[in-house]
Amino acid sequence: MTKFEMLKEQMNNNNGYLIVSDAVKSGISKEYVSQFVKKENLEKAAAGIYVDSNTWIDSLYILSLKKKIVFSHETALYLHELTEHEPDRINLAIEKGYNASNLRKQGCRVYTISKDMFSVGLTTVKTGHGNTVPVYDIDRTVCDIINIKDKLDIQLFQYALKEYVKRKDKNLFNLMKYAKKIGIEDKVRIYTEVML
Repeated sequence: MTKFEMLKEQMNNNNGYLIVSDAVKSGISKEYVSQFVKKENLEKAAAGIYVDSNTWIDSLYILSLKKKIVFSHETALYLHELTEHEPDRINLAIEKGYNASNLRKQGCRVYTISKDMFSVGLTTVKTGHGNTVPVYDIDRTVCDIINIKDKLDIQLFQYALKEYVKRKDKNLFNLMKYAKKIGIEDKVRIYTEVML
């Protein structure tokens, strides 16, 4: 397989995205990648990420490629279809100790999570553009929004809980397990008794 074919295959496997770091890891020089980008008329989507002109820019996917993040809170509600509206800002979690200044400059709402809690409830979903991104599962997301209830719009909060109750994929055992780990077991128990 030629380098050109390898880069084309990488783009096909990434829904039209060329990720320079992946190309370099596979043994293709940055110079060759640069020539490929020019020859194929690729557009820069972000630093080190290029797309062909037919690819819709997916900001959530691009963000997930560049950073060690998990979409959480209102963005997780949106990705899980537990809200009626797209959030005004991207909400994400990072592990404690990670420098989030660049994420905040980009307008993201950043939640710093302890190392032992960072991967609790971690899963993936497809964005509206068909790209897979990391997100907390619906049970962890409900715990997270109950934990910050006073900072959320009350209608958003109530709608999310009503939709959660209707979901066949909810897992009340996981909900209570996560609540206990987060330290909000009593709060979650009150809401689940009212919801069910």
